[in-house]
Amino acid sequence: MSLSRPDPVGLPAARPGACPLCAAPAEPFATIEGRRYFRCPACEARFLDPARHPTPAEEHACYRDHENDPDDPRYRRFLSKLADPLIARLPQASRVLDYGCGPGPALAAMLREAGHEVALYDPFFAPDRAPLAGIYDVVTCTEVAEHFHAPAREFERLRGMVRPGGWLAVMTCFQTDDARFGTWHYRRDPTHVVFYRAGTFRHLARRWGWSCEIPVKDVALMRRPEARA
Repeated sequence: MSLSRPDPVGLPAARPGACPLCAAPAEPFATIEGRRYFRCPACEARFLDPARHPTPAEEHACYRDHENDPDDPRYRRFLSKLADPLIARLPQASRVLDYGCGPGPALAAMLREAGHEVALYDPFFAPDRAPLAGIYDVVTCTEVAEHFHAPAREFERLRGMVRPGGWLAVMTCFQTDDARFGTWHYRRDPTHVVFYRAGTFRHLARRWGWSCEIPVKDVALMRRPEARA
């Protein structure tokens, strides 16, 4: 899958004991195999104790094993959960940034085939930072947000690259069942450190003054309001 690593964009790190996405006070959630997790009553996110975050070298070693073949029809069907509803909402020849595109940018290929212009950024696999200075009709973030060590900083960066009237399109496996959190496959990936619910993205959109659609489970399409005349 695709990935991303945070770096500072002018926001302070979350205070100890605070939610790394919305900064509200968090509470203990679960301890599993010696790893402590917390939950945020405000935005509904669940997250790993930052002291247990993997190092960049550990992350990169995991990512090199991912198989993201742009021509794999099964992988394309998986990405179509986001691509299909997004393409249905985009004007012709939209300008797109695939943020955290990973080693096989299949989503970028799908969007280009639909007639859109796509730039790539990934700190490991497409590290040229020039695209981060752009403004886009849509920024996509597929199977990336669960890797964010500093999600508030990352989402502020993503928000800043979306033009008025544009979209931020996120796909990540929504956490829905607290009772099964310990056995959940998504939690067991050592590079996944923060887990979102549909309500998390609605909370984030409300805070920004954006709209938020959940066209299917695991996909959030957040739209920035048009600029006022």
